[in-house]
Amino acid sequence: MHFLILCILSSTSIFVIFKFLDRQGIPSFPVIVLNYLTASILGFVINPGGIKFHVIKEAQWLPISTIIGILFIIMFFLIAFSSRKTGISITTVASKMSVIFPILFSLLIDTSDQLTPVKTVAIFTALTGVAFTVFKPKKGFIDPSVIYIPLILFFGMGVVDSLVKFAQYKFVGESDTALFSAVLFLNAFLSGLIVLLFFPKYHRNFSKPNIWAWGVLLGAVNFGSIFFLVRALNFISSSGSKIDSSIIFGVNNIGVVALSVLLGLLIFREKLRVINWLGILLSAVALFLFTLG
Repeated sequence: MHFLILCILSSTSIFVIFKFLDRQGIPSFPVIVLNYLTASILGFVINPGGIKFHVIKEAQWLPISTIIGILFIIMFFLIAFSSRKTGISITTVASKMSVIFPILFSLLIDTSDQLTPVKTVAIFTALTGVAFTVFKPKKGFIDPSVIYIPLILFFGMGVVDSLVKFAQYKFVGESDTALFSAVLFLNAFLSGLIVLLFFPKYHRNFSKPNIWAWGVLLGAVNFGSIFFLVRALNFISSSGSKIDSSIIFGVNNIGVVALSVLLGLLIFREKLRVINWLGILLSAVALFLFTLG
């Protein structure tokens, strides 16, 4: 369970860092590219076997780590595009509600993970809690011509998390976690460099020390969000724990959303409406139900 707690703290820290970047007017894309470099280096450093290219080349998880790394960059652009076109609230709901995909995927591929009545109620309570927690009313209506954007984001984020579960379940053992994470982030970094070729306006930002500082900090917590998630999934698989993979994804998502909102309230003085507090309450109920599931 401590791996899951570390995963929630790491993922929530990502939210806090992005908030600081937004408040200080720091461009996020160069920071994100550097964050992937940092996360990759960190994975290689803590990997107990060191850097062995022949091991990476022959690893069964190499193709899927490449796909996930590329999807990381694509999802980043899609989140930014969706935020501009449909608003931050709908974008946040779309990305967070995608947790239903890894939950259902875990139930499908892991025969030890059963869909109980309690777990079913917990899933629906969690989705409702997430939607209410991140809800922010917006004046006006969404242009129907762009409603497909958050839908693509919804499916895309769900696919990414499901691929992480698939990689862990099929290929990534306890000893491979650091190396798998390192290669995954390296692929994301290389994809980011390719994207940078088309955006020369960001090139000058790489000479700024604060960009590197934020990139290193973001990379450290971003690495933790994947590393500890895979460690948590591996732990429950190898220890005979009664906790299922679907519960791990549900609790992780709820914990990140609830803690992010509370930190936004405490650190950034964001206003919470009654519906947001109701969402936090429902999230707490869902967490309790997941422990019974």
